[in-house]
Amino acid sequence: MKGALIGCGFFAQNHLHAWRDIEGVDIVALCDSDNTRLQTTAQAFDITRTYNDAAAMLAQGRFDFIDIATTVSSHRSLVEMAAAAGVHIICQKPFAENMEDARAMVAAAQLAEKTLMVHENFRWQSPVQAALHVVKSGAIGDPFFCRISFRSGYDVFTGQPYLAEGKRFIIEDLGIHILDIARAFAGDVKHLAATTKRINPDIQGEDVATILLQHLGGATSVVDCSYATKRMPETFPQTLLEIDCVSGTLRLDAGYQLTVQSTAETRSDVSPPLLSWAEKPWHNIQESVQSIQQHFVDSISTGTEPQTSGADNLKTLALVEAAYRSASHASMIKISDI
Repeated sequence: MKGALIGCGFFAQNHLHAWRDIEGVDIVALCDSDNTRLQTTAQAFDITRTYNDAAAMLAQGRFDFIDIATTVSSHRSLVEMAAAAGVHIICQKPFAENMEDARAMVAAAQLAEKTLMVHENFRWQSPVQAALHVVKSGAIGDPFFCRISFRSGYDVFTGQPYLAEGKRFIIEDLGIHILDIARAFAGDVKHLAATTKRINPDIQGEDVATILLQHLGGATSVVDCSYATKRMPETFPQTLLEIDCVSGTLRLDAGYQLTVQSTAETRSDVSPPLLSWAEKPWHNIQESVQSIQQHFVDSISTGTEPQTSGADNLKTLALVEAAYRSASHASMIKISDI
């Protein structure tokens, strides 16, 4: 399976390392508007086909899928071009700037009969997967309350300075991951209420968000995100979980410690592996990049819909839009209205 990648920035390097380790996949072309970054990446990964223009790369083709690792404003045009070129698509999150664009991208891929998956990798972190396995097995019954928490003071702006410039920040960049995890545990959402706050005066968007979710199945979730929390030791980039189920409870605590309590208590270390190209503390996220990209390849090979398909991600993106609307109007939002 041959692939091409658009966008050679900070996080795309993780994509390329992961593709290199996935059997049967070869990235044969790169595209970036910054020629210095493009050539540096091409040399590092021994890729000879390089382009500054995505349309030119798609016109020459000779690959099966495209990996879009650019910022959100370019996603719709690139996805639609890729669909028209007849290739499968994996696209970084946030998927779209608005629901209209997101729905248009899903429609374009469906018309082309090509797989479209969103690179929604947080649910693919092995500690989260371990917790999901317990809950989905039914061993502690159905969940009725979930708290999914990501609180940190880590400086994410040095590596990704554009994050400090947008009027939207933590919900759109990080909260979208945590909301997707809430959906993975408790299902789709009926109503949502959110509050936001900006603590860091040097950024434009919000860096704290608290979101209350009422799920269709009856469970309640609290999603809380912060990049303004000073704690020692720093827990970045760990997602912490508290899941109350009808027959027991589950906790994923700092240090990747998983505790399950029902008739008895079990504790296990679910620390993610440190891949050969990964580095701490990013290794948790880096490992999930490889896992989700493997899932993309497997989905194409078997002709099945990916868990985080474009169509599925419409539901997560709707939660992001609802959260901003709720925080702006101090009101509960009905998700079907988004």
